[in-house]
Amino acid sequence: MQNITEHIHKSLIKNNKTIATAESCTGGILSSLLTQFSGSSQYFILGVITYNNQAKRSILKVPASIITRKGVVSKDIACLMAKSIRRIAKTDFGIGITGIAGPTGATPDKPVGTVFIALANKNKTICKKFIFQGNRASIRKQSALKALQLLKLVL
Repeated sequence: MQNITEHIHKSLIKNNKTIATAESCTGGILSSLLTQFSGSSQYFILGVITYNNQAKRSILKVPASIITRKGVVSKDIACLMAKSIRRIAKTDFGIGITGIAGPTGATPDKPVGTVFIALANKNKTICKKFIFQGNRASIRKQSALKALQLLKLVL
């Protein structure tokens, strides 16, 4: 994990790019990883943990109707989180993560480990669905690492 975060750190600084994060199931792990190196304030602008639906609605302006219709753990919500945090922080990139870390919260179509990770820039938003295995801590760490891998691919 050290290598990927160091690569991202150097790349964001070299390319003068900025990022903001909107995390749910990861609870700030991604933000912590992105800020582990001195100088990260050059690119890391804002990180929010919108853990419950009310926070997603009030801070990120995710419409309640979409939460109701699509479910809070969905591609639509992850994309809205990424776009919204990018707009709020006025950054080049925004990442949104929503998922079910467990051990509770699963539904028949969304088992524990279901996570959606979205990355938005000014031109497009990409979102990937993952189903991670393991316990709560493992699922949260795997989610943050996948978000870093997605960011690295875009950089």
